[in-house]
Order: sequence, then C-alpha cells, then structure tokens
Amino acid sequence: MCGLTGIFGGDGGAVAAMTAALVHRGPDAEGVWAEEGIALGHRRLSILDLSPAGAQPMHSVYGRFVIAYNGEIYNHLDLRRDLAAAGAAPEWRGHSDTETLLAGIVHWGLDETLRRTAGMFALALWDRRERRLSLARDRIGEKPLYWGWAGRALVFGSELKALRRHPDFPREVCREALAQYLRFAYVPAPRSIHPGVYKLEPGCILTVEGTPPPAAPRTPLRPGAQHGTLSLRRYWSLDETLTEGAAKPFASEAEALAEVEAAMSGAVARQMIADVPLGAFLSGGIDSSLIVALMQAQSGQPVRSFTIGFENAAFNEAPYAAAVARHLGTHHTELTVTEAETREVIPQLPQMYDEPFADSSQIPTHLVCRAARAEVTVALSGDAGDELFGGYNRYFWGPRIWERLAWMPHPLRRALGAAISAVPVAGWDGLGALAGGRIRHPGDKAHRLAARLSDVRNIDDLYRSLVTEWSGVELVAGVDSMGTTLLDDPLPASLPDDAAARMMVQDMRTYLPDDILCKVDRAAMAVSLETRVPFLDPAVIAASARLPLGMKIRGGEGKWALRQILYRHVPRELIERPKAGFAIPVGDWLRGPLRGWAEDLLSPEALGRDGLIDPVPVRAAWREHLEDRRDWTHRLWIVLMLQAWRADMA
Repeated sequence: MCGLTGIFGGDGGAVAAMTAALVHRGPDAEGVWAEEGIALGHRRLSILDLSPAGAQPMHSVYGRFVIAYNGEIYNHLDLRRDLAAAGAAPEWRGHSDTETLLAGIVHWGLDETLRRTAGMFALALWDRRERRLSLARDRIGEKPLYWGWAGRALVFGSELKALRRHPDFPREVCREALAQYLRFAYVPAPRSIHPGVYKLEPGCILTVEGTPPPAAPRTPLRPGAQHGTLSLRRYWSLDETLTEGAAKPFASEAEALAEVEAAMSGAVARQMIADVPLGAFLSGGIDSSLIVALMQAQSGQPVRSFTIGFENAAFNEAPYAAAVARHLGTHHTELTVTEAETREVIPQLPQMYDEPFADSSQIPTHLVCRAARAEVTVALSGDAGDELFGGYNRYFWGPRIWERLAWMPHPLRRALGAAISAVPVAGWDGLGALAGGRIRHPGDKAHRLAARLSDVRNIDDLYRSLVTEWSGVELVAGVDSMGTTLLDDPLPASLPDDAAARMMVQDMRTYLPDDILCKVDRAAMAVSLETRVPFLDPAVIAASARLPLGMKIRGGEGKWALRQILYRHVPRELIERPKAGFAIPVGDWLRGPLRGWAEDLLSPEALGRDGLIDPVPVRAAWREHLEDRRDWTHRLWIVLMLQAWRADMA
C-alpha cells in the first residue's frame, strides 16, 4: 500500500511537502518526479518487489507514461502472461504490479487495462506525449483519491492532509457537504468537506487534456460530464454488472454454491500473494471466518489471525473468534484492551480521517489494525460480505416494516406518525414499564418510528430513513438543500421491486465505499498496514449479482449462501449467534468518562463558532441523552466528530 500526490498546472514545488504528509501510508521509500506543468509524488509501502525496481513514480519502457499508483493488482502475473501471448511483453525490470500496469496501458490503453485487473487501486497517469493527466480509482472504492483546486492548480492525492500542504488549498467548509455529513455520518462522494475538492467516484477515470480549467465546476462533476478540458467517465459500472447477473441467474442451489465458493477461493488465493508477512482479521462472524477458512485451506502453514477483545463482556466477541481459530488451526493473536485504552484512540481520529467521519467502529477497527501490524504488513478482511450477500439487519426488518406500511395511504401514515409523536417520550416509557420493561427506551423508539411513518412514501424513502440521523439541513446555517448524492441516481431497471434488494444496491453505491472502506483504509494506513478485501474481487461481485435474492436472504436470515459454504469448513454451532457488529459503549461513555470532553465540544460557544451549526437542537439532544431520556448516541457522535475535526483544523 502506498500514497500518491500531484500538482497539475502552476508551480509544482509543494509536491514534496504534500508527499511527506503521507509517510504513514508509505514508510519504506519516497519518490518525487516533475517536469514543466506537472509534478507527481509517491510514498511506498513495499509489498511486491521490495527492490528499487518497484520504486515510483515509475516510467514506462520508452518513457511516454509516468505513473504514481497506490494499491495491488492481484492478477498482475496473469496480465503479464496475456501480454506475452500478445507479443507485447517488455523486458521486465522487476516483478512489481506497477510495471505490469504500465505495460498493459502501453498495449491495451488505460480503460481496457483497468477492466482486465482484479485489484484495488488509485492512480495518477501522465501521458508525456499528449500532455494528458488521468486519475483512476478501483471498481468499488477500496483506495481513496481526492482531487480539486488549490488556487489555479489542480491538486490530487490519497488523503486530504496531503492536499492541505499546498499553500493555496481552500480550508473553508462546504456547507452542502456538511449537511450531507450530518445526515449520513460521512461525507458521501463525490463531495469532500472542502469546496471545490472532490472524491473521485469508484470505477471512474478523470482526464485533463492540456491545461486544467482555472476553477472548479459549480456542482460536482458526474460521469459523462465535462468541465472545460476536464472530463469524467466510467470504465466499469456496478449497474451493468448487476443487470448482467440478473439476466443469467444460477440455475440451482448446487451450481450457485459451487460457483460462489470457487470465486471466493480464487479471490483469496490471489490476495494471499505478498513478499511480506500476511495475516487476516478474525471476529468469529460469518465473513471473516469464511475468509480465514479459505486461506487456511490453501496454506501450507498456520495462517496468522487477529482479533481484539474488550473488558466489557457485552461487546467482547473474542471468545467466538478464538473458537473458530482453534478449529481451523490458525496462529491466533488476541489482544484485550481496556476501555481506557480504547478511548485513547479518540483524539487521533481527526488526523486519521482528515474530514468529519462518525462511524464509531473506527475505534476498534484501528485497534485491531494496530495489533495486526505488530506481526504482519498485509491483512485480509471480511468487509463487503454484508452488502453483497445480504447481511445487515435492515435487509430483514426493513421489508417487514414496509409490508405493514405499503397498503396505508401516505396521509394516513402521516396522521399515525403525528398521533404517536403526540404522546411524550415519558408517556411511552411509562407504558413500556407497565408492559414489563423488556424494551429499553420505548419512547425513543416510538418517536423514531413516528418520524419514519411521516416521511416514508416508498421503499427508497424507507432506506433513506434507516440510514439517516439528522435531516442534513436542520443544523447548517444558510443551507436550504444538501444537494444530490449518489442515492439520487436511478437504480438499475433489472432490480426487483424488493426493499432488501434495493437497499443492498444503495449500500454498495454509498455506505460501502464512503463509510466501511474509508474506515478500514484510514484505520489501517495510520499504522502502515495494507488491508485486502476478497469479497470485492470482480469474480465475487459477478457471482453475487447472479445469486437470486432467496439465496442471500432466507427465512429471515442473511448470507444464506455464505453460511452453507462456511459450514463445510467450520461447525455451525461455532458461528450461529446474533449479529453484534464491531461496537463499543459510546453512549454510556458520553454520560460518564467522556462527558467533560463532549461538554466542551458541545458548548453553545463551540457549536456557534463560525456560524456553521445551530446549537439549539444539538444542546437539546445532549440534555436528553445525559438525562437518559433519549438515546442520541449516533446523532451526538456525528456532531462530536465534526467539532473535534474543526478544533484540529483551527
């Protein structure tokens, strides 16, 4: 894994400082290259070809192309064989995948080369003959790539902290991006938290011909659009992949399980190739257990597996991971951390994530990455199994909610929501106590249901309500609309009118790249650990697209196909338990050891600074949370991560 930076247009002198800001992504080596009007920088974490032959920025054989690249192409040896068969293989200087990419680009062109890859990447390619800059990102968005304007120069890089090293970088806050962050707990692509600076969408190539435009477009550029000499296009489409899969579903359960297992085994085998120590995260859940089982089945020695244990038994899944590790025979490392050690990560989060980011599982994710980095340089993870194979709870009870609401005209739903809201939270809590007190905060849950009843008009509205905290505009001064997001893009026509299927696609477009993959990338790169995600191998995505929904969700239970495959390797009784997630007791901490920290950040003065945020609704939520009248953990964590980031930027 590595980090890249660059400047196109204007003075490239800042590229060295920009590159130095990414030392955590690449502690092994640094490279800077420049010629008139263009400068590229690279920090290297050596994984394949540890010799100087893998150094970057790297030139193609005849010097036309220069590349700065972050990622791994797992099938690059296959690509070398294809090039040799076509009579296009150069005299190889080393065995790095970067060199393979360049040779493929020379022979096939950029788009076709990327379509042939199985890997994760972000790259900057300079064509010296045509004076063309191309920026590209992998299919789903495992690796980050930001781009935008610093003065009149186009700057780009793996993290915002690198771009901020440019003296003309805009440090203001984009209010539309802020509204989107408050709604979703992350800033969704293509925006970043800064105006005129964007995330490159997954599966896309941004091209700049000749000279970059002098200023950013008024709204984010979308695939198929152009802004002066700058254009954006897709080289791979999730929608097309889903449509092709729906047109060719598996004919039987036996065929489906065989094909999915073959795709998974192939992905794991490709991702186990490294010239450095390699291991895997193991929580004891379905996804990570399947990855480790397939690794161990293909390894001649015990696989290194890692898990984090917590003092609080309610959040500690380490015993389940240990049981799976014993059965598979892995070399297992379990690190138990105290709550105090867990909270010590919180001050590091603004620097780690560069823009507001409020998935609290970012904390244990960083801890398990830190534990793994003590022994290995590469770790495979089970991320993306939920989105591709139907694992989240909202895929089960979301459709059940909709089945009970769909018959009801929207005005009637609004009236029912208003009636529920008319009963105070305390009144519902009292009714809950009379019923035996089996549900914690019944009033809180009743009022949340009322809000959904009032706003939901269709299946897609239901999904938005389930992934929304603040409305997005209620807190931000001077913003009437948060603008569009990728959730507003039309869904594939082939998609069934089923709530679970539609939710899964929306998660693959948004929540997976902008929350899950961002969380893991930053948490791991902070300790110079490369993470790999076998579920995002193109063959696995294609197999998932061919899998009928009934082979993903069956009998109110998700990931049916993955379970059947896993049971061939691990006994069912070691796996079957309620899904817990990677949780920590943040809500209780805010009432206890984190109360002083939170109170400082949520004070009227701190909230009112710069006139960005309306303090009134935040203070109301804070009071209700402290008094244990409502559980506003998620809403408050969103604001706290914003405030912590603003303090770090000051």
